[in-house]
Amino acid sequence: MNIDRLGPPLDQRADLSAQIAASIRDAIIIGALIVDERLPSEAELSLRFDVSRATVREALKRLAAQSLIRTQRGATGGAFVNRISFEAAQAQQITTSTLLLSMNDVSFETACEARYALERACAPLSADRRHLHHLTVMRDEIERQADAGLTDEAFCASDVAFHRALVDGACNPVLSYQLAGAVEAMQPLMNMITFTARSRDAIITLHRTIADAIEAQDGQAASAGLTALEAETQTLARRVFARRSGSPTPL
Repeated sequence: MNIDRLGPPLDQRADLSAQIAASIRDAIIIGALIVDERLPSEAELSLRFDVSRATVREALKRLAAQSLIRTQRGATGGAFVNRISFEAAQAQQITTSTLLLSMNDVSFETACEARYALERACAPLSADRRHLHHLTVMRDEIERQADAGLTDEAFCASDVAFHRALVDGACNPVLSYQLAGAVEAMQPLMNMITFTARSRDAIITLHRTIADAIEAQDGQAASAGLTALEAETQTLARRVFARRSGSPTPL
């Protein structure tokens, strides 16, 4: 490859390995480096950026941690541009969403609103495109949730699995990726706030309503079921927060 494709000289006042990683990442994003293309060697990159090989090695570690490159050993080895799948990238999306919610002043109401707005946008597509296995997962999770001996943690996990099946039923990998953070990061946080106050029966009933609508390919009814589930969740949260603050419990 033409090593000059890796961007301008580095700013010596900033983190050099981060800048090298950003230059390579940008080259991948714009297509200057394509999938399966071999990167220059550590020695070549060291000369190109006028840094030590240890700095280059740190930059490559950053890229590998983001699954942007992979390394191979042997005579034909080296660092290669990786092909990232939506499924593999979901874990990073979930982690990032979880950190954003936990480290910033995001209210429960705001997180809940965002999570259900995104899922309602997905519901009509799921109603049109879902396959039998999506419905099977939703029905199986409803049955699991009805088990009186199910722990709160297991109920939360089942709740996530139910909604992931609904999202994946849209058969759109971009939506599944984008909603991974909403469902698998936001929903567990919301569940852990409200699980002590919620009625499992009410949630199971709403889940069943949503699953019935998806099976009947009625996107409008599925969206309405999600709206009702959001209202139930917001009401529970207000009661929990009122109890914690000592304020009168809202109706």
